[in-house]
Formats: sequence, structure tokens, C-alpha cells
Amino acid sequence: MLSYCTNVHPAEDLDGILDQLDRYAGPVRAELGADRLGVGLWLAAPVAEALAHDRAARTRLRAELSARGLAVVTLNAFPYGGFHDQVVKHRVYRPRWTDPRRLRYTANCAVVLADLLAEDAGFGSISTLPLGWREPWSPSDDTIARLALDELTQTLREVSARHGRPIRLAVEPEPGCVLDTVADAVGWLAGRVDPAHVGLCLDTCHLAVSFADPEQTVARIRAAGLDVVKVQASAALHVAEPASQPVRAALAGFAEPRYLHQVRERAEDGGVLAADDLPEALAALPAAGPWRVHFHVPLHAAPPAPLSATTDVLTSATAAALSTSDQPPHVEVETYTWPVLPSSPEGGTDLVAGIAAELRWAETHLVAQGARP
Repeated sequence: MLSYCTNVHPAEDLDGILDQLDRYAGPVRAELGADRLGVGLWLAAPVAEALAHDRAARTRLRAELSARGLAVVTLNAFPYGGFHDQVVKHRVYRPRWTDPRRLRYTANCAVVLADLLAEDAGFGSISTLPLGWREPWSPSDDTIARLALDELTQTLREVSARHGRPIRLAVEPEPGCVLDTVADAVGWLAGRVDPAHVGLCLDTCHLAVSFADPEQTVARIRAAGLDVVKVQASAALHVAEPASQPVRAALAGFAEPRYLHQVRERAEDGGVLAADDLPEALAALPAAGPWRVHFHVPLHAAPPAPLSATTDVLTSATAAALSTSDQPPHVEVETYTWPVLPSSPEGGTDLVAGIAAELRWAETHLVAQGARP
């Protein structure tokens, strides 16, 4: 099922979530003329906890989704809360998988998703952060995180058995984190997790930033006995000539204060140079080779020249994931950056139109390759 991720909306309680569904998801479905729209719900930790302990509230939410023609197969459990604060930056990586709160939050999401899962869904997916930011991270942290994922896997087995359909965790590599690249994630997960319940979330923006080859990346995942459980369909900024003054002026508009925008530069020897945020890159990277910037840009509308988007990585990675998986991954459009784009939509109507345009693009360029609307 093709979905769009609701982490673009700031609601962090049940009433707020229902209001956002009315203001955005329902109108997006109407704009598309679709009988049903997939939504990848983001539930902040307090609302996930409340729902997990209140079956009646879960029943109500399922009914409210159905009444609006909305279907759920996936949750985004990467941000814990405060995802629309004025400054998020590194806080999005907390709590880490060494913190019991992360385990409790993700287990709560599993309980909730099992009761919200669309009737025709073969499985449910929950994306999560790649353990935490890379610093500090010690061998004891590694052990604690492994034990936490083992405990979560047991919860997933129990929830899946009760409901008759698998609920699967999708670990999402991200630049700068403990599991920075897909290769890092595969090396950490392979042989240590139950692939029936734990696999990868392939965020195609993150993949592009790492300069990894999309087809080879998916092949590496499969060769390790793991699955791409979920694809987050997203595009990064590509900067062909980062030393150019017009380019640097254009990039300045994307150096906003809310989110972290990691940058990678392809060196002449094939290596990759790193900066943890765009302002740091502008000040410190040599700008002798092309840049990729972790800034999710709308799928259907490339940024104006001299910047471009990594749409080729998006389409290649998604096609590879869909064509090589025994059970096709969920595909979720995740452009959470609409509010901080240099020319962001100011009103709900514009955001509805933008999300609908992205989904139309995804239906044409991704669904035709094997995703299902």
C-alpha cells in the first residue's frame, strides 16, 4: 500500500490527530478522487501509550479512520515527540535504543498498529531510528540496544500471534547515527535478529546522501537474509558544484533551524566527506566534489536550478526493493519538511495540494513499478 506519512503534521494527542486527518488527509483523498488513502501515522509517545492501554480508544480511532476513507499499514516511530518544536536537531534521536522509554514506545506502537491494520494488509510495519546518534556510543550501549531489540522482537511475536498477521520493525539507517548507512545496518542486524519480525526501512533520501548504489544496496540486504520492510519514498538535495556562489546562495535558504540537514561530499578518490549540518558544510567542507544534503524535497517538484533532487536514487531503489522482495515493502511518502521549505505552503489548502501532487507522482513513478495504491 502507498501511504503518506503524517509526521508532516504537528498533532501529538488523539483529538489533534483527528483534527489533522480532517484538515489534511481527508481533503487529500478527495483531491485524488480516491476511495481510500493510505496514511502512515506518526503517534507521539504519550498518545501511543494512551492508545495502547485503551482498547476502546483504539476502536474509536479505527472507526474514525474508516469513516474518512483512510487506511493504515505502517507507523513512523522514529520521532518520540516534539517533532515540530522550533528546534529539533539532535533531539529527534532521543531516547536512544539504550533507553527503556524507546522500547516501551515501540512496543506500544505495535499494540496500536495491530488493531488499526487495514483488513487487506499482509503485515504491519513500524519504522524506528538506527539505535541513536553516533556519539556517545560504547560497547555496553551496543549490548543494551541488542537486548532491547530482542525484547521488542518477543513482543512483536506475541502481538502478531494474537492478531494473525506479522507486525514488523523496520530499522532506518541515517547519516550521522550509529547505523549511518545501509551497510552499517546490515552488518549490525544480520544473523542477530529474527528477519520475520525485524528488517530495514530504506529511506531513499538517506540512501542518496550516503552516495551508495541503490540496486547494490538492495542486493546486499537480500544477500544478508534481511528484508526491506518499508520504503520511505523521499528525495535529497543534490549539489553538483557546491563551490559556486549562486549554488551557495541557493543552499542558504535550506539552512533552517528546526531539523538537522547532514551533508556528504563525494571526494575525488571515491571517498565520502561528512558534515553534520548544512551550515557546518558551507563553512568547512572543501566543496571540490558534489554534495548530497539530507533535506527531504517534494517528490514531484525538483528544487530550482542550480540545485536538483536525487529522484533517480528514489526510483531505482524503490524499483529494486519492490521487484526483489518476496513480500513487497510498504511505500510511504515522507516529506516532513513542507513547513520549512524556502517557499513553504502557508495554508492548509496548499499543503493538501502539495501532498496530493506528491502522491500522484508516486502513483505514476512508483506504483507502476509494483507498489499498490
